[in-house]
This record gives sequence, C-alpha cells and structure tokens, in this order.
Amino acid sequence: MNPPTRRSLAAAAALFAAPAVLRAQPKTVLRIGWTSGDGAQDPYAVGAREFQKALGARVGERIEVQLYPNRAIGDERPLVDGMRLGTVDMGVITNAVIAQVEPAFQVNDMPFLFSSEAQGHRVLDGAMGQQLRQRLEAKGIVPLGYMEGGFRHMINNVRPVVQPGDLRGIKFRVLQSPIYIEMYRSLGGNAVPMAWGETFTAVQQGAIDGLEIPLGIIDQNKYYEVTKYLSLTGHIYSMIGLLIAKRSLDRLPAELKSAVIEAGAEATRAQRASNGAATAKLRDSLAGHGMQVNEVPDKAAFLRGVLPMYESFRGQIGADIIKEALAAVQ
Repeated sequence: MNPPTRRSLAAAAALFAAPAVLRAQPKTVLRIGWTSGDGAQDPYAVGAREFQKALGARVGERIEVQLYPNRAIGDERPLVDGMRLGTVDMGVITNAVIAQVEPAFQVNDMPFLFSSEAQGHRVLDGAMGQQLRQRLEAKGIVPLGYMEGGFRHMINNVRPVVQPGDLRGIKFRVLQSPIYIEMYRSLGGNAVPMAWGETFTAVQQGAIDGLEIPLGIIDQNKYYEVTKYLSLTGHIYSMIGLLIAKRSLDRLPAELKSAVIEAGAEATRAQRASNGAATAKLRDSLAGHGMQVNEVPDKAAFLRGVLPMYESFRGQIGADIIKEALAAVQ
C-alpha cells in the first residue's frame, strides 16, 4: 500500500476542515436608514423594526439588520442614490423622494387620489403597485413593501385651513417634488421646497409658516411645539417604501433572498396595522398638546382645484399608470 502523499493529506485536511470553515463565515449585515426618529409610533421606525423582527424570525443570526434613524447614514435622496450604487443596503423612504428617481411613483402623491387607507393598500398591492416595482427595480432598487405614514395634513401658524382660499399667503414647506409644489400653486398657496432636516428650525424661527405631514410624524417629531393649527385635509396618502438595493439583494443566496422578500411583506402588513392603530389616537393626543384641530368639510372644493394636475402630469407619470390608478379607485 502506497503511503499518503502530501497532496492527498492536504485534501483530507481540507475535507475535515470544511464544516468549521462554513461555520466561521461572516454573517451578512444589512444597514437600513431613515430620516425621522426612532420613537415607538414613528411609522418609519416601526417599519424598520418590523422588518428586522420578521427577518430575524426566518434566518436567525445569518443576517444582522442594523437600524440607523435620524439621518445617521444620510438624508433620503442620498440613501436612494446609495442604493442605486450599492453603497447603501436599505432605506425606509418617502414616496416623493422615490419619485425623483422613478417619476411613475408620483402617481401615489396625486392629491385626493385615495379616499381611505384600505383603498391605498388595495391599489398598491395590485397591478399598479407591481408596475411601479418593475420600474424601480430596473433602476437598481427593489421595493420590499409599500408601507404607510397615513394621510398627510396641513399644519401652520397663520390660520386654520377650511377652504382653498385659506391657503393664500401661507408659506408651506413641501417635499422637493413637482406634485407638491403644483398642488399648492393650484390651490393658491405658497410652496417652499425644503429638505426635512432644515424644516423644524425653519418653522420655529418663522422662515416658513407650516408644512404638511402625517399625524404620526407631527407627534413623533414634536411639531406641536412649533405649530398651532392642524387642519385635517387628508390631501395625500403618504406611502413610504421599504426599499433594498438590488445589488444587496442579489448577492444573497437564494434561500436568504426569499426570506428577505417574505420578511418585507410581513413587515409591511404589521407596519400598516400599527400605523392605523396609532393614527386613531393621535388626533386627541395632538389636541392635548395644544394644537387647534379642525375638520375640512368640503374636500370637493380642493379636489376641483387640483383636477387639472391629473392631465398635466400624465406625461411624467405615464398614461398607463394614471389610467390604472384612476380605474382602481373607482
């Protein structure tokens, strides 16, 4: 019998060592960022934590989801750009910022499109949402879920907003989005595009009079400390996307990739339910903090003012997406 050669001994050693090597492989880290706080009811934070929990239940320690609130790894547009480049893994991102990369997403911000959260869920989980996913994925970002911040409302320090004429002369901070700018122009208001990180101080110092955001963001970011009037305009349903860089997703083995996709769907359902439960209590909470809250009895007057936008944005958004959206909400 021939004695073992050096090569055969090395091969045997590698064979026996293989399980240990596999066990020693570094785990995957997914860093997820967002721009608001990490409060218990902040819709962005809830979405990130629900994803972390759902994925952990599926893969244990094979993937570590690290959470970065408060712009810790960037403002929203840099996060989106980083995902396209593959330098940022994940983000919970406002729809209007996603639309800066894929204009079809502007359809979600069309004023008074959705009449309820349930209607928004149905449309975004259906054919229109799938079309949006395909368009964004072609640009290097994969939507794992369409979460929500709830409907957006107007807050300011000048007067309650009850009818379109009440907007005149009030300077509202808006997202850097043509739809938000045009909405205020159509209704006679004054839109001031501004990054989120500058907004609280701008209101506090009187550089702007107010802004428009969901109730949860008003509460979690303590805008009741610097604004007086809360008008329940419900003008735009606030979709927030749970996004992952296509490069980060594609580098995962098949079973982990499937787990990430499943966790995104589960987290979206949980985040929507959580946001709905919180929203039901927020009106009273904000009134308790001293905000003067008013209903808007005639939203049809506002809708009449913005209807021309549906035609003027048809080219940017895509006639097929506009048609799909309008048919879905009938």
